[in-house]
Amino acid sequence: MPPGSSGLAAAVGAQIRARRGQRGMSAAELARRSGVSKATLSSLESGGANPTIDTLDAVAVALGIPLSDLLVRGEDTGPQLIRGTPATEGEIDRELLRRVTGGHQVEIWRLRMPPGTEFAGVPHAPGTVEHLVVASGSLRAGPTDDLTVLDRGDLLAFAGDAPHTYRTDHEPADVTVLIASPMIG
Repeated sequence: MPPGSSGLAAAVGAQIRARRGQRGMSAAELARRSGVSKATLSSLESGGANPTIDTLDAVAVALGIPLSDLLVRGEDTGPQLIRGTPATEGEIDRELLRRVTGGHQVEIWRLRMPPGTEFAGVPHAPGTVEHLVVASGSLRAGPTDDLTVLDRGDLLAFAGDAPHTYRTDHEPADVTVLIASPMIG
């Protein structure tokens, strides 16, 4: 991070760089489309600028994404596990498990696996994140070289653009799989 830059400025810069890269757009092209100078854009991407909302809005419009997508800190690329918590008996229990920011194509799948089976996931497009929520049973899942044991109620998020595996042992598993892929366009 450049001296004097904030964590948010660095995160915004990383988001601009990543989204521009996903679209195969040069910095010069993004500057042209947004009306922001190349020098300002370079400063934004390096995390050294303190842009106005209008500047960020122009960049977001040029990238074809919601402004809020630029204001989120990048996701850790390693698996992220959220253990399920027991519900309170007799009460409605709401728990935010994961927020998927805009600019994504989202698919939701239900995966039912019998005991003793394995499914090898094919790597998806760059930037894809898979989210698994275990409805019942247990399994080991995640990046093929770093499987995580998941039980009922657990959520695991991991990079889906690398080889990944789902494996059950002695009991079946019922899993909801949410696949969020960056929109290319």
